[in-house]
Amino acid sequence: MVADDGYPIISKRYISLQHRENSHPPPGYSRGRSGEPLGSRAYPGRVLTQRQVVDYVLQRRALLADVYSGRVGVAEVCDASPYLLRAARFHGEPSEQTCPVCRKERLTLVSWIFGEELKHAAGSARKPEELERLAGIHNEFSVYVVEVCRTCSWNHLVLSYVLGTGGRSGRTDRRRTAAE
Repeated sequence: MVADDGYPIISKRYISLQHRENSHPPPGYSRGRSGEPLGSRAYPGRVLTQRQVVDYVLQRRALLADVYSGRVGVAEVCDASPYLLRAARFHGEPSEQTCPVCRKERLTLVSWIFGEELKHAAGSARKPEELERLAGIHNEFSVYVVEVCRTCSWNHLVLSYVLGTGGRSGRTDRRRTAAE
């Protein structure tokens, strides 16, 4: 049935049916330790100032399809540096997802931070608690979450986002002049 403006008429019953069907996760969709979907796995419950979020799940899926089909070798994707493996050991958060390549171990999520305001801390791995503290202090910095398998060295960028106060805090790095 079509309305006078050319758009189809959709009943409320149909909308509620669709909402009910879409409220359940699809088959094979796993959840994290706290029950949230793994697509939101980079500490979104704790850090409230996330913005400019980019999820790399489609890129990851395409790469794994290439690996499974043999177009890309396992050695090409299992190439984590010793520094990344060490960061996963000391700064990583365990996830509920097993490694898609070796299927022996659960993946570890490592958050790397970058930004001009961070000065010497830029380019380092941080735990979620440290991200919260830094988000309250600095105006803006980027966080890149990488999943790492410590067994086979699989690694892939999972998520990136921006944290910080966005200039809303009372703290300013600028010195005031005598005239102010």
